[in-house]
Amino acid sequence: MSSENGQGEGGVEGAPPEQLALIRESVRQAKAPRAKPRTWRGAALAKELPVARVLVDKGVLHLDRYFDYAVPEELDAEAQPGVRVRVRFGAGRHRVRDGRREGGGLIDGFLVERRAESDYAGPLAALAQVVSPEPVLSEELLGLARAVADRYAGSLADVLQLAVPPRSARAEQRPSPEPLSAPGVPDAGSWARYERGGAFLEALASGGAPRAVWNALPGADAWSDELARAVVATLASGRGALVVLPDGRAVARVDAALTSLLGEGRHAVLTADAGPEKRYREWLAVRRGAVRAVVGTRAAMFAPVRDLGLVAIWDDGDDSHSELHAPQPHAREVLLLRAAQDKCAFLLGSWSCTVEAAQLVESGWARPLVAAREQVRGAAPLVRTVGDGDLARDEAARAARLPSLAWQVARDALRTGPVLVQVPRRGYVPRMACAQCRAPARCRHCVGPMEGQDAGALRCGWCGREEAAWHCPECGSFRLRAQVVGARRTAEELGRAFPAVPVRTSGREHVLDTVPGAPALVVSTPGAEPVAEGGYAAALLLDGWAMLGRADLRAGEDALRRWIAASALVRPQGDGGTVVVVAEPTLRPVQALVRWDPVGHAVRELGERAELGFPPVSRMAAVTGSGEAVAEFLEAVELPREAQVLGPVPVPVTAAGGPRRVGAPPPGEHWDRALIRVPPGRGAALAAALKAAQAARMAKGGGEGVRVRIDPPDIG
Repeated sequence: MSSENGQGEGGVEGAPPEQLALIRESVRQAKAPRAKPRTWRGAALAKELPVARVLVDKGVLHLDRYFDYAVPEELDAEAQPGVRVRVRFGAGRHRVRDGRREGGGLIDGFLVERRAESDYAGPLAALAQVVSPEPVLSEELLGLARAVADRYAGSLADVLQLAVPPRSARAEQRPSPEPLSAPGVPDAGSWARYERGGAFLEALASGGAPRAVWNALPGADAWSDELARAVVATLASGRGALVVLPDGRAVARVDAALTSLLGEGRHAVLTADAGPEKRYREWLAVRRGAVRAVVGTRAAMFAPVRDLGLVAIWDDGDDSHSELHAPQPHAREVLLLRAAQDKCAFLLGSWSCTVEAAQLVESGWARPLVAAREQVRGAAPLVRTVGDGDLARDEAARAARLPSLAWQVARDALRTGPVLVQVPRRGYVPRMACAQCRAPARCRHCVGPMEGQDAGALRCGWCGREEAAWHCPECGSFRLRAQVVGARRTAEELGRAFPAVPVRTSGREHVLDTVPGAPALVVSTPGAEPVAEGGYAAALLLDGWAMLGRADLRAGEDALRRWIAASALVRPQGDGGTVVVVAEPTLRPVQALVRWDPVGHAVRELGERAELGFPPVSRMAAVTGSGEAVAEFLEAVELPREAQVLGPVPVPVTAAGGPRRVGAPPPGEHWDRALIRVPPGRGAALAAALKAAQAARMAKGGGEGVRVRIDPPDIG
């Protein structure tokens, strides 16, 4: 206080009488001291429904249940079902004071339910804090998350981490726009090319719930417009729609198509690239009902769309649809659960066809949505093959990167437009093999794969040792050839073969979205193919045997899917579009590509898997870990009577410094894997048994040594 008031160091004693009176009045009107923050010691409880049932964000299986907390009176209004809360977790029974449990660390959670009394007989701790009064967890989303957790033998908290994005206070403070009225029913557009395309749209617009597996016709842009029209037809019925796509490029195309049909503000885009605040703001707009249509990548599979009328997924065979975080659900299976839970329409679309999609049609759960063969032949390019016999007779193929047929097709096509060159690997020369017998070149010290480097040296991809005098142990030859040539090496060789033509590359480091329609060579890895204006004049699919030769149950299906995805960007045969695939023409996937019959290929694959008892006809789980831990787990788990255990067998050791696949052991560690198979209808029992065994191990402190995954994508 300044010296003008006549007060020095004496404080209040030297204050004027009117100021002293003001201080005394403030003290008299002050409320009783509030309880200590986040402990609420001595605080009164809510008069109605004083118990809050909370899901704590622990993410461990043996704590996958709800916990009851007392609701302080001051938090009564904000502590509503669905809000984020903070609670103290871990206090023992001895930490009780004034009839209330205290202590424990603060942890986040969701308030699931308010109750009049608790099932727990002991004293309850109080809610520490309501983080935000925004209800983010609806009853429908909670039910979906529980169903996903049960299906994949995971915890509910882990699923909700995937389903509910992190909070942004700034996004919550911004009001969402007012919902717009329903749009009009769109015309069929290019859906008229399909036998039941128009009827499918009419069913959506009239409030029906059709379920279809859609085999899309080739074309770079038609599929996104068709998906957008299905969404608009659903919105016209007054319901919401959800579309899940494999990557941001596909999202951008459907986003542009929806904006063209509906205008701005009618749909939300949910992708990780948007950033946390923008993504949460878009998610809140969906949760509040301001937006009824959602387009996004796999995280959008849990989007809380109100009055859901349609769930759709594009290219369900893409690896991006499989979540990397526990419990690793697949977007297709989550959308199938949503279609059953909300009784809404379901659309699975792709240029190709997975075995799971064929099973949906075979079982009668979904109807096929395909075009007549005349339409397919008119839209697809001409497919030509180069097999091993052709390569053996082709002198040019021995000395150069391209077989003669591929070189001629590329030379002719470059007169009218760009040429797409698909190679299965990125980089320079990832793998080498014997030029005589094609046996893979292996390191003499660790049996690792030998790699050719830029400088021409031969080096092991596992231990890094260089080899100057390699010879083949099978046939004795000293000559090497590139087993799989990378995209960068291919671009270099094509640049020398076509010196006057620009060469562009698209891969993991730099993915192109579009390329001009001018003549150029576009070298791309699978899945990174850019769209060419007006379509590619031709496509060269090199090293097809490298994809077909993978030791994986899905090798043929995956190779066909990648080939068709690249070939669909090529002009129709009537416009001169040609595809050359370097693979043995007698193989089933190659024949399916030549005939453009991915559905027939998937149906035959499904029949073979049914005979052998492989997924998706059966349900399967993988148990991975050290040999001792896997053996202990298999001995402790109470599997269904029909379960069949395959293995355990050793898992390939991850090389130090090399890429590590999801679920693979740490570099240098030796793990085993056991596969557990059950017949149809017993998948839920298998998941429950595995979850119970893993929870018991975690409660004893030993669950971290074993990893359990339902429906593993790679089973060898």
